Amino acid sequence: MLGQIAIFLIDTVVAFLVYLLLVRFHFQWLRVPFRNPAGQFVLALTSWAVVPARRVIPSLAGLDLATLVLAWLAQALGLWAQVAIAGGEPTLGALAAVAAVDLVRFSLYILVFAVILHVALMWINPDAPAEPLLDMITRPFLRPLRRYVPPVANVDLTPMLLIVVLYVLLIPLSYLRMAAAGL
Repeated sequence: MLGQIAIFLIDTVVAFLVYLLLVRFHFQWLRVPFRNPAGQFVLALTSWAVVPARRVIPSLAGLDLATLVLAWLAQALGLWAQVAIAGGEPTLGALAAVAAVDLVRFSLYILVFAVILHVALMWINPDAPAEPLLDMITRPFLRPLRRYVPPVANVDLTPMLLIVVLYVLLIPLSYLRMAAAGL
């Protein structure tokens, strides 16, 4: 029972940190400004780790590799701790591979969340302060779909199509994660 509680707490804390680091990485990759409440929240909770890591890990082609590496390391350490508490002996290669697959999965979940929130705000309150932020996050992924899927009766169906595509991508990722873990 205590082992399950410890695994749950580790998973929760590590996942929260990894999601924050991934949001920071994606904000920078998509050129989303941090001058908004969500951006300030992410900066406040991740700068303690990212700023020192940037001294060691340089960026590459405009990508903040320090943040991405920190997210990967945090996920790998969290997985190691969970497996160790459960009584297993994880291999370094399996941990690294599963953590990498998890970063892709978490990134897709972030995009799904952003699309759902974007659509909800567009319908409920298009003038909400978070609307421009969500538009900047989702626009690069919706734009290619909008070329091929016209609005039907002035309703944009591309967010729904994007969510379907993202969930289809999550299916092979779950099998890849199991294969990387050796299950």
